[in-house]
This record gives sequence, structure tokens and C-alpha cells, in this order.
Amino acid sequence: MADAKRWATRGTLALLGPAFVASLSYVDPGNVAANISAGNRYGYSLIWVLLAASLMSVLLQYSSAKLGIVTGRSLPQLVTDGLSRRRWLGLAYGLQGLVMAIATDFAEVVGGALALFLLFGIPLWLGGLIVGLVSMVLLRLLLHRGERVFERGVASVLAIVVVGFLAALFVHPPDAAAALAGAIPSVPSREAIPLIAAMLGATVMPHAIYLHSSLAIDRYRPGGVPVAKIRDLLHLQKLDVGLALAIAGAVNVAMLLIGATVLHGAAGDTIEAAYAGLAADGSAFTAVMMAVGLLASGIGSAVVGTHAGSRMIRDTLPAALSPTTRRFVTLAPALILLVIGVHPTALLVLSQLVLSFGIALAAVPLVMFTGNKTLMGEHVDPPWFRVVLWAVVAAVVTLNVAVLATSL
Repeated sequence: MADAKRWATRGTLALLGPAFVASLSYVDPGNVAANISAGNRYGYSLIWVLLAASLMSVLLQYSSAKLGIVTGRSLPQLVTDGLSRRRWLGLAYGLQGLVMAIATDFAEVVGGALALFLLFGIPLWLGGLIVGLVSMVLLRLLLHRGERVFERGVASVLAIVVVGFLAALFVHPPDAAAALAGAIPSVPSREAIPLIAAMLGATVMPHAIYLHSSLAIDRYRPGGVPVAKIRDLLHLQKLDVGLALAIAGAVNVAMLLIGATVLHGAAGDTIEAAYAGLAADGSAFTAVMMAVGLLASGIGSAVVGTHAGSRMIRDTLPAALSPTTRRFVTLAPALILLVIGVHPTALLVLSQLVLSFGIALAAVPLVMFTGNKTLMGEHVDPPWFRVVLWAVVAAVVTLNVAVLATSL
């Protein structure tokens, strides 16, 4: 009880943190590419996608944190335990997790490399290598100092990202009426469906769903025992998740607005084009701020992504891999594609499309676990909440099927 009293006297704000770590994954370079492309091609009309995706992310991230707090087990650990009698299925699930980790690294590494190119002219492949190495060093340093230092470091990076992208809106203010109209769901054309899926995959990140349960355990059950009453911790998570993802959602909308105000109707829908467009309007400082925000999102989300990928691979794959080996496995494909010369913005959007197919594979077992009375006890999801979560899963799967149908 001494621990509970100590936590109670520190105040609510002192207990926030895990959701802010997870939220940095929601404003990574993949978001920048997908959202700027959406603004360029369709103006304000796809704002509703970001609003819906942000709401979905709140529900799923809270559920993931709840699972970790109540059970003391992470989502990947519970999935692995559940598939222990079907080793081939467990191995397949672990391999898809590895694919999601690689796709996540595409966005972080490529986006950070692109930012270094815009700011300093560093070749993309070298910039990708720098981002990969820096993120790994930062992760080790931050974790070595403890979870609170790690959370504060990530929150500082998130603040840089927020300033970097919101600054552009002061120079190019959006059309408020058109932006409000974009909150009403509509699909501009058949060709918009893959981009909508990419926006969803960029906003609702599979690795963040996996990671949040682990972050909640590290923060609130460091010795295996909850530091306060579970019900109080769950109420706290509602605030933590709601606040963190509201900030991330606002930044995502700002990214789309940059594409709609700076690039709408222009020939290019790339991050480079947005940077050049801001600079050409005499807003060099704003362009630099956007590039700094991109760099911060690349490095910061790479730190979070490396942490998530490392823990997910460790918990789901039977082979024991060192952290350095795991990092190399997820980093190498992105570096190879940069050396080959694949266009960075196209690569970013494609990585988010791949991630959209991983959402259901993370969400389905999560919803099953949090709705399991035997596992969750008195904290099991009420029936109405289970219906909402399954509706989210159904929407994601339907969109994935629509993407495949459209592509074929």
C-alpha cells in the first residue's frame, strides 16, 4: 500500500507516459507521406479518414494497455502462449510480426533519411544508416536510464514534431469551411481506396498495439504487482491514451492540411515537393521547421519502432536473436531499397499500405483477450464495448479487401 500512496501523491500528470511513447508511432514519416499525398490529390476530402483512424487508435491502444495492466502479460506473449500447441501457426504469426517490424522500419528510416537529405544534402542511403544507428544508440541510452527517462525523451521528440508541422499552418492557413466539410465521410474516387488504407495503416500502427501492453506492464507492474488499484490505473489510461492520441491526431490532420494548402493540384505529391513549395513562398524557416519535424519523427519513431520490434520478435519467434541482430534484420531491407534508388515518398506510402494489413492481425487477438472473462476477471470488456471493437476490426478487414479488389 505504500507504493499506492506514493503514486497517489505524485499527481495524475506524473503517472502519464506509456501512451505518449506509443503515440509517436502515429506521427512517423509514413504518416507524413500518406497524409501529404492525400491533401495533394484530394484536398480536404479525406480528413474524415484521419478522424476515424484516430478514434480507432484510441480504442485499440486503451485495450492494449488494459490487457497489460490486468494480466501482467503482453499481447505477443499471450498470442504465443495461445498458439503453443500449433507451432507452425505460432511461427507464422511471429513471421508476420517480423514483416510488420520491417515495414515499420521502412517508414522511420526512409523518412529520417529524407529529412537529412533536405536539410544537409546527405545521400539517402547514408542518411538511412545514420538514422538506424542513432535510433539504436538512443534507445539503449534512454532505457538504461529507466522507463520515466525513456518516456520523457520520447515526449520531447513528440513536442518537436508537433511544432515542426503546425508551424506551416500559420504561413498557409487552411480553408476552415472546406476542412469541416472534409470531416464528412466520402470516397472521392475508386483510386483513393489504397491511399485511404495507407492513411489507416499509418495512423493505427500494429507495432504500437503490440507495444502498449508491454509499456503498461513496465510502468505500472514493474515488479509483477500493480503499483495501485487496477481500476484506478485503467481510469488513468483513459486520460493518458485520450490526451496523447488527440495530439497525434491533430498533427496528422496538420500534415494533410499542408498537402491541401501547399500542394493541392500540383504535379508532385511528395514530401520534397511540400518542402520546396514552402521554401518557394518565402517561408524558408517554415520549410526547415517541417524538415526538422520530419527528422524528429523519423528518429523518434525509429526508437519506438526498434523497441516494439525487438520485444515483438523476442516474444513471438522461437529463435534467440541478439538486439543488434534483430535491428539489422529490420533495418537492412530499407537500406537496400534506398541504395537501389526507390523513390522515398512512394516507399513510405507503400510501407503504410502493408501495415494496414497487419492491423487486424494485432486487433483480433486483442479483442478476444480483453473480452475473455477467465483472463480479465471483473475487468472484462462489457458487451457494448466488444461490439464496438469488433466493428473496428470489421471496418479494417473490409478496407483491406477493398484494396485487394481495387488492385486486382
